[in-house]
Formats: sequence, structure tokens, C-alpha cells
Amino acid sequence: MANQENIAASLARTPLYQLGVELKARLTSFGGWEMPVQYSGITSEHEAVRNAAGMFDISHMGKFTLEGKKVIDQLQGLVPSDLSRLQAGQAQYTVLLNPQGGIIDDIIIYYQGEEKVAIVVNAATTAKDKTWLLQNLNLDEIQFQDLSPEKVLIALQGPQAENYLQPFVETDLQPIKAFGHLQANILGQPAFIARTGYTGEDGFEIMVDPEVGRELWRNLYNAGVVPAGLGARDTLRLEAAMALYGQDIDDNTTPLEAGLGWLVHLDTKGDFIGRSVLEQQKANGVQRRLVGLQMQGRNIARHGYQVLSAGQVVGEVTSGTISPTLGYPVALAYIPSKLAKVGQQLEVEIRGKAYPAVVVKRPFYRSKTKK
Repeated sequence: MANQENIAASLARTPLYQLGVELKARLTSFGGWEMPVQYSGITSEHEAVRNAAGMFDISHMGKFTLEGKKVIDQLQGLVPSDLSRLQAGQAQYTVLLNPQGGIIDDIIIYYQGEEKVAIVVNAATTAKDKTWLLQNLNLDEIQFQDLSPEKVLIALQGPQAENYLQPFVETDLQPIKAFGHLQANILGQPAFIARTGYTGEDGFEIMVDPEVGRELWRNLYNAGVVPAGLGARDTLRLEAAMALYGQDIDDNTTPLEAGLGWLVHLDTKGDFIGRSVLEQQKANGVQRRLVGLQMQGRNIARHGYQVLSAGQVVGEVTSGTISPTLGYPVALAYIPSKLAKVGQQLEVEIRGKAYPAVVVKRPFYRSKTKK
């Protein structure tokens, strides 16, 4: 018990931490933070997001702003996506790459116009990303600000998210398209609102000052929005086949291997870190691919389990769960490209026994109501 208390004391807490305690959230250690893993239960929270709305405290994620001369041009050299296509009020999901084409992190770049962008990054990689950006941007021309410690970030997700949020916002939310964003007042205070998320559903990510965030959280809860933790966030993102950094993607995987080729715009942009590796992979093909697996039974393929073909180990599961929406186990795994065709029969070794699995299309679940 004393050791657990010491671990908890070493963890960071978000400005919404106490609200989670008051709602009797079950807490866990995640990326150096003490975070709610569940409130009412992972399945009920998952279903709330799929059918109505749920809200997540994601204030632990990194939040940067960059402002200055040719900021988009400078960021172009760090990501494989063509950012020149962005108009003010649009965002791009993309990846920071190292010289080997490996993924330093997956991020969202929000272009606010007038040489200003906001970037949201993963919690566990915030320090790494900040160091990389500061090393590779011309800081004589760009002002970099780290808002991570001082801003609350709430993800309100689900087909009813707009209806729940609108009463507290002075601006009409309906015109905001997917990956659109704007500055607006929430509860009379300035806020950054983006139509983005990590659940496969329509929804918003809202960045505000801590006191406004706490008041918004209470108002949304009283209106009927279900608080949800990291457990439901993981089952939701896996159903939508969204990569989890550190499991499905990392410094040793390239976007082409990870099935993120749609982020790589070799034909429309100039040089960027990692380009030569991606050009080579594009020309010659990758040796392995991240694929979706559907287990042919009720056994769950977990992270680290081996994937077999004809009795031989050919790959490894990176994420796996039983899908609350679909009712059967799904997983992501790296396997040789020659075995990555939809319909390929494979096996996953679970506690010393091989169980059948088949390669299926990603995502496993696609929302019918997402904008």
C-alpha cells in the first residue's frame, strides 16, 4: 500500500482530477499522470459515446502554439503531409518523423491563419515532441509557447455531442466541419473548439482555462453527458482502428508500414525529414504492415501476443480487445506484407495455444453519424 501511495504521489494530475475523485473514478497511472480509467464501467461508457455522448479529461495531452514567419513552411519539413493545403480553420492529423522515417509522435496541427498554429500531441511524448520541435524550427522567426500546464482539454464525443455543447457556446457549432476549429466563447470565456476526436464518432475537443473547464465539465455532467475514462477511450479508438502511440506506432515504425500512407504526400510537397526512407519504401514496398484481425472465437489477442502462419511465428499483436459494439474480439498486428491481404487466415498464440484469426478491413467500426 505504501508503495502504491508513493507511486501516486509521483504522478501529475490535471486541473479536472478532483472532479474525477468526486465522481468516484477508478484511477490509474498513465504516461506519468494519475488518470481516470473508468467511472461507471468501460462498457457503459463506451456505449454512451457510440449512442449519445461521453466526455473525457484529456488535459494531460501536450498543447503547443507556434506563431511567426512562415510557420507552415517550417513545419512542412517535419511531417510527410502537405500542410500548404490547409486553410485557416482547418486541421491536419499527421506524424512527426525521425531521419529513419520512424514516427516520433502522431499529432494534430490546427492552422489558425495569420502564421499561427496550435498543435496537440500525446501526453507521454510531450517533452520529446517539444525538444524535437525546438531543435528543428528556426526560433529566430517563430514564437513557441507550451500551454500544456495551463490549459484544460475536454473531449466531448458522440452523435449527440453538438446538442450537449451548443447551450454553453455563443457561436453556432453546426457549420464546423470535421477537423474544423475556431475560437469562441464558452460560458462567456474564450475557448478553442475543434471538431476532432479519438473515438470514431462526431465530437469536439475543447481547450479552455482550468476554472472554465471545471465549470463546463460540471454543466455537461448535469446535462447528462457520461464521464468516460481511458478504458473506454481505448476500446473506442481500437474499434475505429486508430493507432495508439507506443503500441501500434513508435520510433521504429514508418507511416507506410502502419497503414498511414494517406498522410504521406510525396508528390505534392518538397523535402522533409524521413523523406528518402519513405520514397524507398514507396518504390520497393514495405516488408511488414499493420493489419486488422478478427478472432474466430471469443479469445482476445492482447498486445505482444505472437501471430502465426502455418505454425510459424510471422508477427505480433500490438493492440487487442473484445469490441463492445461488434461483440467479437478484434486486434491490430504487424505481419509480413505478403500475408496482409483481407481474408488471409492466420492464428494468434494465446497462453500457449493457437487460435484462428482472419485479416479484415480497417476500421472495424465506422460511425454512420460522423460529420
